[in-house]
Amino acid sequence: MKNMSKISQHPIGVFDSGLGGLAILKYFLRELAQYDYLYLGDNARLPYGEKSPETIYAYTKEAVEYLFQSGCHLIIIACNTASAQALRRLQQEYLPQAWPERRVLGVIRPLAEEVAKKANRGKNQNPIGIIGTKATVNSHAYQMELLKLRPDLKIIETATPLLVPLIEEGWGKKPETKMILKKYLRPLKEKRVSSLLLACTHYSSLLPEIKHIMPQSTYIPEPGEIIATSLKNYLIRHPELLVSQSKNPQRQYLATDDNNSFHALGEIFLEQTIKQLELVKINQS
Repeated sequence: MKNMSKISQHPIGVFDSGLGGLAILKYFLRELAQYDYLYLGDNARLPYGEKSPETIYAYTKEAVEYLFQSGCHLIIIACNTASAQALRRLQQEYLPQAWPERRVLGVIRPLAEEVAKKANRGKNQNPIGIIGTKATVNSHAYQMELLKLRPDLKIIETATPLLVPLIEEGWGKKPETKMILKKYLRPLKEKRVSSLLLACTHYSSLLPEIKHIMPQSTYIPEPGEIIATSLKNYLIRHPELLVSQSKNPQRQYLATDDNNSFHALGEIFLEQTIKQLELVKINQS
């Protein structure tokens, strides 16, 4: 792999199907700036949300393998679709055989814990709303995680498949996207959901508009904040993990394709300059 001399031996890996994971990495860089990071976006095969569970697992496994071979001992799957469709299988089947001393974490559990904690109780309890890709919603991963924590919760899941392609095309601020977003959110608004869980990292870029559409009383957590806090606590609990802290921490950005949007849109997600992007091939076929 080229340019690895610029980064430490054991960076934290952050994987997403495209650019959305940069919205999570942004909070890692704020809250855990002392670590080195290696970001990988598989934007050549985006979107994952329309693909079969087996394909999503195969793609995610290839990305995780690539990051492990690049020196990562800890990987955060910052993609909700991959977390929903591939994480458990990776943890139970792939890691014990291939990389037993390394760890892969997802984004579902921290967000579910946060929303479950905030939800009220009783007969007049308002439902929890979830928006995500078709694959994430069809997996019911968030619903299952929430019900493990709070069996009394009422949950409404809504697939919003047009949002990721529109965001990746730079159409997040267009009137057409706002119109589609309003249509997606209308049933959840009518059901008076108490909390709205953004089950896709891309949706953070639409958070101001989502908050404008939904009532002020609806709790809509910023996923990056929750996941960064969870990672910080995880690193405290697991000092045995070989992840690198540095006086001069490094960040490296990898992508499987560059359609001229990675820098422009990526810097909007990250709120920092992306100095260098390296194109890589991760598929093993």
